[in-house]
Amino acid sequence: MEQLAEFAGNHVLLVAGLIGSFGLAAAYELRQRAHGVTQVSPGDAVKLINKSALVIDVRSPEAYGSGHIVNARNLTVADLEKDPDAIKKNKGKIVLVVCDSGMQAGKAANLLRKAGYENTFSLRGGIGAWRTENLPLAK
Repeated sequence: MEQLAEFAGNHVLLVAGLIGSFGLAAAYELRQRAHGVTQVSPGDAVKLINKSALVIDVRSPEAYGSGHIVNARNLTVADLEKDPDAIKKNKGKIVLVVCDSGMQAGKAANLLRKAGYENTFSLRGGIGAWRTENLPLAK
C-alpha cells in the first residue's frame, strides 16, 4: 500500500488523468441511461438473447417474413403505440427491439421503457448490422 501511495505522489498527473478518465466514462454512461439511449451491438445482442431476452421485431410483416432473428415476435411500432403492454411479459424481463436500421427500434424501445419495461435495448444498426456480422436469420 505504501508503494501505491508513493507512486501516486510521484505521478500526480498520471493518477489524476486515470481518475478523470473513469469519471468521464461514468458520466457518459449515466447520461446515456438518463436519455434512454441503450443501444447494443450485434455481439451484445447475442449475449442478451442467450440470457433469454425477448426479441421484438418492429419491421413490416413482409420484411419480417424475409428474414428475422430466431424466436423474434413481429409487432410494429404502431402496435406498441396503441398498446405498450402488447408483449405481455413481466416488466423485469430483458427486451431487445430490432428494425431495419435501428431508428424505429430506438423509438419502440423508448415507448416500452416509458411503459415500465426498464431492461429494454435496441439493436444498433438494426438487421443490416446483424447481417454484416454474418449472424443467422430465420425465415
